[in-house]
Amino acid sequence: MKQYNFAIVGATGMVGRTFIKVLEEMDLPINKIYFMASKRSAGKTITFNNNDYIVEELTKASFDKNIDIALFSAGGATSLEYSPIAASKGVVVIDNSSAFRMDDLVPLVVPEVNPKDILKHQGIIANPNCSTIQAMVVLKPLHDKYTIKRVVYSTYQAVSGAGMGGYKDLEEGLKGNPPEKFPHPIAGNCIPHIDVFTENGYTKEEIKMINETRKILHEPNLAVTATAVRVPVFDSHSESINIEFEKPFNIDDVKKTITNAPGIIVQDDPFNNIYPLALEAAGKNETFVGRIRRDESVKNGINIWVVADNIRKGAATNTIQIAEKLIAYWNEEGK
Repeated sequence: MKQYNFAIVGATGMVGRTFIKVLEEMDLPINKIYFMASKRSAGKTITFNNNDYIVEELTKASFDKNIDIALFSAGGATSLEYSPIAASKGVVVIDNSSAFRMDDLVPLVVPEVNPKDILKHQGIIANPNCSTIQAMVVLKPLHDKYTIKRVVYSTYQAVSGAGMGGYKDLEEGLKGNPPEKFPHPIAGNCIPHIDVFTENGYTKEEIKMINETRKILHEPNLAVTATAVRVPVFDSHSESINIEFEKPFNIDDVKKTITNAPGIIVQDDPFNNIYPLALEAAGKNETFVGRIRRDESVKNGINIWVVADNIRKGAATNTIQIAEKLIAYWNEEGK
């Protein structure tokens, strides 16, 4: 099998370090790999597959070397500056920031949902928002079968979604110390405020979920609304999703459809206290679904509970699954 040269940009961050773990686990055909970060982190040592590598400073010349795929998780400003440079050198960038997600020329991909969109790339592929990814894995097979009319998201998002600063706020808050990252204490609290508020009263996080859902499902007019809440959980986002369909359904068929969908593990035996939990999803790549039940308040509606590790499936794992699918397409084309 042909091997490829990779780069990880933002290699020392929370998602960057998880890129490394997932790449080791998934065993992609890697020939050479380069680790890049800011000047502050350059010079650090990273171990990958039992070999040590020195982190190099990200510069405009970083992509002059032979690189096939670059995994970016270094923030939107860095992506906006360096992704086009990398793409101009023939590198395919898979970007974990929000910088290019709503760009019409950039595919926004969840591999279980819209893998063929990868083929539309012009050098950059966007990884969706963490909360959007886990929802899409469930919504796509349901939409294909019953046609979704409306979606209502309520999210319960872990502090790791805010990076190391979020982690520290919860750790320190449990000790009684004041927050530095969040506007209010997160320990023992729920904060209905993720990202900044916009003029219509929604946060950017909520707007991301709305717009990304439409783009990934190729349904620009789909009725979607969201409320995103930060909760005192270290890892894994949980979501209550209310879905209204155009078509009638049998609830057992809905459960079977979800069970048979790729990337999903159904945990749905509430009378024996079996349902998805953030603690159990942490460290795993799958999306967990349970509490599947009919919404008795509308004609064709259901409620579901969806949980996934936001740093893995919500970020690193999905990014690397995109790379894996891209390589499969290249192999089919004989590249």
